[in-house]
Amino acid sequence: MSVSIVGSKVYWVDPWKNLFLLGVAIVFLLLAFREQFDYLLYMWFNKEEYSHAVMIPFISAFLIWQRVDRLRQMPFEGSWTGFWVVLAGVVLMFLGRQSALAVLVNYGMLVTLFGLALGYLGWQAFKVVFVPLLILFFMIPLPGFIYVGLSNKLQLVSSEIGVWFIRLFGISVYLEGNVIDLGSYKLQVVEACSGLRYLFPLVTLGFIAAYFFQGALWKRLLIFISSFPITVLMNSFRIGLIGVTVEYWGIEMAEGFLHDFEGWVVFMSCLLVLVAEMWILTKIGSERKTLREAFGLEFPSPPEEGIPFVKRKLSYPLMASAVILAFIASLSVLMPDKVEEIPARKLFAEFPSHLGEWRGKLNPLEQIYIDALRFDDYVQTQYVNSEQDRVGLFASYYASQITGNMPHSPRACLPGGGWNIVDLKQKVISNVQPVGSIQVNRVIIQNGEYRQLVYYWFQQRGRYISSEYLVKWYVFWDSLVRNRSDGALVRLTTFIPPGEKIEEGDKRLEAFARELVPVLKEYIPD
Repeated sequence: MSVSIVGSKVYWVDPWKNLFLLGVAIVFLLLAFREQFDYLLYMWFNKEEYSHAVMIPFISAFLIWQRVDRLRQMPFEGSWTGFWVVLAGVVLMFLGRQSALAVLVNYGMLVTLFGLALGYLGWQAFKVVFVPLLILFFMIPLPGFIYVGLSNKLQLVSSEIGVWFIRLFGISVYLEGNVIDLGSYKLQVVEACSGLRYLFPLVTLGFIAAYFFQGALWKRLLIFISSFPITVLMNSFRIGLIGVTVEYWGIEMAEGFLHDFEGWVVFMSCLLVLVAEMWILTKIGSERKTLREAFGLEFPSPPEEGIPFVKRKLSYPLMASAVILAFIASLSVLMPDKVEEIPARKLFAEFPSHLGEWRGKLNPLEQIYIDALRFDDYVQTQYVNSEQDRVGLFASYYASQITGNMPHSPRACLPGGGWNIVDLKQKVISNVQPVGSIQVNRVIIQNGEYRQLVYYWFQQRGRYISSEYLVKWYVFWDSLVRNRSDGALVRLTTFIPPGEKIEEGDKRLEAFARELVPVLKEYIPD
């Protein structure tokens, strides 16, 4: 039905056909992505960093409800662009399922939801609910390689600022990577202390606060962006406070209830700092308000009496989207779950202690590092030859990398051990049997007067890769076309004594690599 009452106000309502189509489309969306909802619920209830995410769908729904008085004044002219967006989301889901990459299915689900909204509402009304829908992206866990890289960076930054705070109290402290040495005690800033469990919820709250804040755009951007440094600084303060209390009252201050209580206080302090920042921003500029006035939390007004209600037209883009989702949901139910192929291989427990003239001695990792790296198998051995040249070998194998369990890049891990990277470039090692040559990352690291030379590469399903980004691409591609994502990180290390040239270290590592690579093929399958 069309309305052409010039100058008159009307309220638009949906006919039962539109509501039925919308309900059917949402049901089929839930069926098509049912496994992903299980994954999200697991992450929300088992990972502290994402425990806030369970509230995000309800917050998004509340923010949309806030706009209902504006929406009832719009006719909802559904857009066919929404249908194509739904198709794009379905393609992402298909690629994610075939490659077993959960992150693609996650974002495919949200893209599909956005397409449904656009197909149902049309562009004008979609703009009204765009930001409330955008908040849903904060409920999706980060891809594993981004999470690990961010965590490693935050550990280093928080450690450095925390040590600076400890020194303000006149306490003698030494920082080696992520280890804070107080003399009588050593505190390790592990992944759980990176601050991500404060950062993710505070960034979400910062985005919501910026959405509500009634002020200039630069103020709203500042509120959101500032949530990052606020979290880092407050987490660093927490680490520093733990160091001070451990120095005076013992190691018990870094464990148990007190540790968790300090974390809760830090998060609430971050929230208070964010509120104080908004209050200050209300006092800046020509248009000054109280915090209550600036924080525009409004509720929809009820319909006015005497204004006619008009039914909206049937949304054909929504109908087409519902048909597509019905088809995809049926396929999703009928298709068997994808089972990744795990190739047969020798275990590193059988790795030889003799490689040519090199004789090795196992050097097992501590359990804390095994838990953090989350590999399926590893070997760490110190080799020495007849001339007493020493080379350290570390190789970690991952049977599947699609869930985010991937090798930690030495670029991030080496600084965590207190070693500074002074030079990094790629190098080709020739005359390597049976592959001819391999390209590796060549890194010179230094800690005080001590230097080491490091070669490392990613050995992935027959490829020898030096680029971390290419590793991610091949994990996706091989998961899609070969149904495999296994692979390994291989790292060789040698000390450079004072007075020795780096080139001597190159000769050692090149010679060792030529002995190593032919043997590795049995432990890291092509």
